Amino acid sequence: MSVSIKSPAEIALMRESCRILSEVFDEMSKIIEPGISTKDIDREGERLIRSYGCIPNFLNYNGYPASVCVSVNDEVVHGIPRKHHKLKEGDIVSLDCGLIYKGYHSDMARTYGVGEISEEAQKLIDVTKQSFFEGIKMAKAGNYLYDISAAIDDYVTPFGYGIVKDLVGHGIGTSLHEDPQIPNFKQKRKGIKLEPGMTLAVEPMINAGGWEVCWLDDDWTVVTEDGSLSAHYENTILITEDEPEILTLKL
Repeated sequence: MSVSIKSPAEIALMRESCRILSEVFDEMSKIIEPGISTKDIDREGERLIRSYGCIPNFLNYNGYPASVCVSVNDEVVHGIPRKHHKLKEGDIVSLDCGLIYKGYHSDMARTYGVGEISEEAQKLIDVTKQSFFEGIKMAKAGNYLYDISAAIDDYVTPFGYGIVKDLVGHGIGTSLHEDPQIPNFKQKRKGIKLEPGMTLAVEPMINAGGWEVCWLDDDWTVVTEDGSLSAHYENTILITEDEPEILTLKL
């Protein structure tokens, strides 16, 4: 496994790529409301990305047909936007997308409530988000990669939620997906030692029910096997000499 260590110049480009992506998410979140189609969200995401002179890195990636993955309710990830799929009051929707700025990738995901949502749905969203922050408490130089995985697992499991095992986080840089893979559940090994200059996309995917998932016939959309709700929270982070820097988190 070869994990790239970014130079100061590369980190500056990654930082800007991620800053722009956080702005895109800010704007996309404003149009989430009952009645909007998932295709409308995708169109707006692509428009925003291109308005910054950047390239949507999900579009045509391994054949994926959109710029933003829009996943609703029991859809875990990789939901394909469709003009006839309109959001309804009480839905939850996960947006996952990234962009390329001067050759450097960024990647992030958020789950939003549509109008008024149930307490159960809000709790799932909140726990999923917090699990990311619990995980990156361990994202320090000298610690091991799977310390992050264990911290996420330790936080989520007591809630009785299912941690998706078929999909994981990843390294990121001049490619969207680089080594290493980053599971969100405990591992028997330690994994690699974390070093300053590593850039990682940490992304807990948490189901209200069991962890099992399946793929729909479109070969992209991943759904919970038991039909339970799923939430997703992702940031691109930088390992430093001190605390990790969350590159896609707008301050």
